[in-house]
Amino acid sequence: MLQPRGDYLTASRVSQQKCCRTLQMKEHMPPSQEDHDVTAEPRCKRRRSMESESCSWNILPVLSEEASREIEMLQAYAAPVLNKKETSRLLREVSALHPLEGLRHLKRVRARRNRESPHPLEMLLCLTLGKEEGQVPPLSELLPEEKVNCFGLGQPFLVLVPSCPPLTRLQFQEASAYWPTSFHENKQVTEALTGQLFSKEEKARMQRYMEQAIEVAHQGAEKGNEAVGAVLVNPATEEVLAVGHDCRRISNPLLHATMVCIDLVACAQGGGAYNFDSCPLCSFAASVKEAPGIGVTDRFDDADSSSILPYICTGYDLYITREPCIMCAMALVHSRIQRVFYGAPSPDGALGSRYKIHTQKDLNHHFQVFRGILEEQCQQLREKSQ
Repeated sequence: MLQPRGDYLTASRVSQQKCCRTLQMKEHMPPSQEDHDVTAEPRCKRRRSMESESCSWNILPVLSEEASREIEMLQAYAAPVLNKKETSRLLREVSALHPLEGLRHLKRVRARRNRESPHPLEMLLCLTLGKEEGQVPPLSELLPEEKVNCFGLGQPFLVLVPSCPPLTRLQFQEASAYWPTSFHENKQVTEALTGQLFSKEEKARMQRYMEQAIEVAHQGAEKGNEAVGAVLVNPATEEVLAVGHDCRRISNPLLHATMVCIDLVACAQGGGAYNFDSCPLCSFAASVKEAPGIGVTDRFDDADSSSILPYICTGYDLYITREPCIMCAMALVHSRIQRVFYGAPSPDGALGSRYKIHTQKDLNHHFQVFRGILEEQCQQLREKSQ
């Protein structure tokens, strides 16, 4: 509500008097550090700036080959619908004669692409398989009169259609530029590809976990190991359950950083196959025994004990500086990991570079993979090992 002009002037004079008293008091006060640094940004603004710089990396999902590749196209014949009232009948008869086997994602009818065309609809007839390339046969050859009453259809023409259903919105947009298709969107994948899957708070936590993995990688490298570090986390409690670095050069050639973390969790659950006394930096949290993974679906029962524990890494996340190899990737499958986040790719990596083990359909467990967290710093670790 606006103040009356008289009250406003009174308030203004009082405010001016207060400002004068404040300036007089400051003249007699010792200068503070902030007074010297008059050009410094406000603390809250500087903090936001540092956070934006620290999380400037991009995190991307590692998808299957089908979801990552460009859409392949096939040639097909289509024809304009001259009489819109005949569309339903033509659709039924053409579909019976030329069923689109393996191409159920294609829609039979689309709106005209050429705005100058007097025909509002166009119908997909069949593929050009077995026909001479570039040639358009007459309608009577494509649709025999005893099978289809061609009344209502115009002369056929060539079109390109997507050979497989789109799995991402990018593929859907690419496919739709040629011919309309059905699309069952995985919104989580779309959010991941557009950088909207994880919040700023989640990215900040991810960075802290990867920074811990980088630190232990440096420490392991100082002992003569490969500069690779890993951190295993329970996302339900945000607790670090195991920290490990590569131990293959001083302990066992099989002890890559991933294998170390998996075995440490197994040790915490009363199992484990290796002894890490010579690697004191590789350790697990005592609470692993008391805080099993979320979403536990795979369990094992000890015949000599009534206790039931999660199957090693069920529901857990792994943060590792370098993309795991085939051995480690399969170990992650068998340990029932939930998600893997790696910093730098590897030429022989099995989670995106050379293979994509996590996308193999015939495996009995699948997990999500993301890459790019502090990739530059993780790449520097790789160069340090070479």
